[in-house]
Amino acid sequence: MSVDVRSLGKVAVLMGGRSGERDISLMSGRGVLEALRSRGVDAHAFDPAERSLDALKSEGFARCFIALHGRFGEDGTVQGALELLGIPYTGSGVMASSLAIDKVMTKRLWLAEGLSTPRYVLLQRGRYQAGDLDAAVASLGLPLIVKPAREGSSLGLTKVGRAQDMAAAVERAAALDADVLCEQFIAGDELTCPVLGSGDAARALPLIRIVAPEGNYDYQNKYFTDAVQYLVPSGLSAVREQAISDLVLAAYRSLGCRGWARADAMVDAATGQPYLLEMNTSPGMTGHSLVPMSARAAGLSYEDLCLQVLSLARLDHEEAR
Repeated sequence: MSVDVRSLGKVAVLMGGRSGERDISLMSGRGVLEALRSRGVDAHAFDPAERSLDALKSEGFARCFIALHGRFGEDGTVQGALELLGIPYTGSGVMASSLAIDKVMTKRLWLAEGLSTPRYVLLQRGRYQAGDLDAAVASLGLPLIVKPAREGSSLGLTKVGRAQDMAAAVERAAALDADVLCEQFIAGDELTCPVLGSGDAARALPLIRIVAPEGNYDYQNKYFTDAVQYLVPSGLSAVREQAISDLVLAAYRSLGCRGWARADAMVDAATGQPYLLEMNTSPGMTGHSLVPMSARAAGLSYEDLCLQVLSLARLDHEEAR
């Protein structure tokens, strides 16, 4: 798609912020900033942890590219502030952002819509007892996954293989979030699928199959090593890939996402059933990130991807008209 760069005006690339993913956000933001500037956009770095958002209005910014990850950037809070300021922004609106960052709420919605996602048990900090841990293991089986309900980049995530390790895993997750998600482990291929656009115009980009050392796709392997294999084309059959893409698009639309996002999924090796894990509404844009990788496979450069995402910046009230 062709984008009139002059019509975009003065652009703030929001990066950094106050979440546990600050360092990754800075990496994403710097990449986006350089890409937009290379295409002639009047783009500027803006760190909400260091400056008041009021400056966006007083300094004449026309739109924002949100390269923030996690809380205070991907959870509807910054989106709500930008709504009040009247400054269009990239990605999903307030409700979709706040839903998608909460993995438990996301699961509840997907299950209500009949979309497949692993079974789960919710534990809450300070309100669970040893018997609750035993019940989670009995319900979900071993191994299982324990993670904070509202963190990304695998922060606080543990794969639990023994019942005696549950307490430590739950404590680790509870240190980051009051809600702890215990989730059925799906043995099989790990996949990710980016989406661009909104509503009926939303389209899935090529799937990426992720092959991590010993299946350990953790924070270190995601961003700071070259040990992970990313397969695009995924190696799945065209029929299987289309079915997973359709599931991701249904998940994206059910949450009310717009602009762009990236869904993570697993495919059960025994049954071939795909399971949705989560929806990332402000995906990473670092050198190791998956949306740019998938976009390249579809013939879209990093720079043009950034420009296209920026061109889709909107406000909730504009969408509601």
